[in-house]
This record gives sequence, structure tokens and C-alpha cells, in this order.
Amino acid sequence: MKSGKERRKPPFRKDKRRRHRHWAVTVTYRDGEKFARVYTDRVKAANYAERQKKSPVVKGARVTEVGK
Repeated sequence: MKSGKERRKPPFRKDKRRRHRHWAVTVTYRDGEKFARVYTDRVKAANYAERQKKSPVVKGARVTEVGK
């Protein structure tokens, strides 16, 4: 795994065509399966992730910024 200094964030903020950002919620289940859902609102994405974490079959949920 790379350290924090070696990681680079994509230059999404430099793209003048982008009208809104997209946020992906990746839910990982205890059996190893993954599920992802994309939102244009970060707050809604965070709320969805928190709701999913309450389930006993969910191992974790992560919110990340993505392209389109």
C-alpha cells in the first residue's frame, strides 16, 4: 500500500466542464461482496453510508469522490 505522500488526487477541480461532483458509496459485506452507489450530493452519500453501517451484514462503507 502506498503512503500518504505518494498518493495523488485526481485534478477534478481543474475541469471547467464539471457542474457538480459525484460521490460513490462502496459497501463491503462480510461475505466479501461489494456494492457501489453514486450520488451527486455528499451529504446524501454520507447518510446512506451511515445507514448501511448499522446492518450486521455490512463490514464497512466508504464515501469517495469520483469522476462522472
